[in-house]
Amino acid sequence: MTAKNIKLATLLCLLFASVYVKAETYYLTLEASVELAKEKSYTMQNLQENLKIAEYNLKSATSSLKTHIDFSLTMPEFNQTVRTWDDTTGVSFYSVKRMDYGGTVTVNQPLITNGNIYWETSLNSYDDLYNDDRSSTFNTRLRLRQPIDALYGYNAIRSSLKSAKLDYERTNKSLRREELNLVYRVSSAYYNLLSLQRSTEIALLDYERQNEANLIAQNKYASGLIREVDALQMEVDLAEAQNSYEMALINQESAVNSFKELLGIELSDSVVLNDELEYNIVVVDAEKAVEFALKNRTELRDQDIAIEQQEMTIRQRKADGMVRGYFDAYVQKTGTSMSDLSATYGSVIQTSANDFMNRPINYGVGLTVSVPILDWGENKARVRAAEARQRQNYLSKEELERSIETETRNSVAQLNNNLKRLQLLEKNVLIAEKSFEITLQRFSDGDIDSQTLALERNRLNSAYRNHLSAYIAYQLSLADIMRKTLYDFEKGEPLAI
Repeated sequence: MTAKNIKLATLLCLLFASVYVKAETYYLTLEASVELAKEKSYTMQNLQENLKIAEYNLKSATSSLKTHIDFSLTMPEFNQTVRTWDDTTGVSFYSVKRMDYGGTVTVNQPLITNGNIYWETSLNSYDDLYNDDRSSTFNTRLRLRQPIDALYGYNAIRSSLKSAKLDYERTNKSLRREELNLVYRVSSAYYNLLSLQRSTEIALLDYERQNEANLIAQNKYASGLIREVDALQMEVDLAEAQNSYEMALINQESAVNSFKELLGIELSDSVVLNDELEYNIVVVDAEKAVEFALKNRTELRDQDIAIEQQEMTIRQRKADGMVRGYFDAYVQKTGTSMSDLSATYGSVIQTSANDFMNRPINYGVGLTVSVPILDWGENKARVRAAEARQRQNYLSKEELERSIETETRNSVAQLNNNLKRLQLLEKNVLIAEKSFEITLQRFSDGDIDSQTLALERNRLNSAYRNHLSAYIAYQLSLADIMRKTLYDFEKGEPLAI
């Protein structure tokens, strides 16, 4: 072997070894499968990100009510251009060549009344390079601005904060609802895979029994005890049993891959299911189930949230047609200075600071009001449309309550029926097994032909499959009741919402 081939073989070995190390084997019960899906599935990861978005939006809404401090700095700004001056004598042009320095600190405090109060302080210096002048200003202002309609109409800040809280609650409950739906989907996939695994075992058992029956038939045919057609029929039945077993293996492998995808694990990983068909007898009272469903279902809370948000929309529409305006007040002090470029920045700033202390305070106060006179019923129509939407929300909630009650009662009836069917089919399996043993012995003794044995074998396989189907239907009914009521009747405790 050449050195190149040795290197290639070594590389391939390392590659296969790395793949082998990464592959994991999961020994799963239903509970372990659910927890794994909650941790790794794409659906839950996406919903977790949605919850984070709602958390950040809520934090943004609450932070918007806190004090904000901003600082801007001009360091420096140079301009050389030609500007125009327009007055009664006409239009004139003049050249500008200047250097600006400055900084501004702004403190803004939003108010829960939808107004805001802010304080702004700035220090600026301007160098006129054409006229060799240097000037500076020192300015501070405290201002209050309050919309008057927010006091009796629509408060945007409060509504925004409340809307963010409701969105967060809805997203959180949506996450919980999808988590329960995921539990049901995982349960369904788990039992489907378990069903296929059991079907494979039944097919293998059928193949082994048919192989045993075929050997008996061939020995009988060789001894002249049965006809050739019966021996040939047994060979055909054996081939069918083998084909059924091979198809069961293919279906099982396909279900395994789908199950891995749902859990969010690698396709190279292996899963081993706990195949014990154990169950607890759970009888659910329909009235209790309906009570829990109407109390706990998150869809009803979603409707309540929609009603609250629409109520805010109605208030906003009504406020649009009210008298609107704002109250504005400020106090301000300003200091200025002017000197030539030979003056230092410190002296210019000191002069403007002295001027700031000596100048009187500037202040202003005002009330601006806007009164709607005529809009031809535009705002009233918008209010009526919003109120009609609210009535739809109430109707939707009423319809949802009836739908929840109906589906809960149907699910309880299905659960109780599946439990009775499962208990009945357990006895049927025992009877079918004993009957097949007797029939096989009679075939061995020559009392019956191969067709009778085949019928009994099919009856036993049907008993196995029917029992498995009933077991899975019962377990899925329990999971369905749990997600529809948010109550675990098997443990007798409510689920965390």
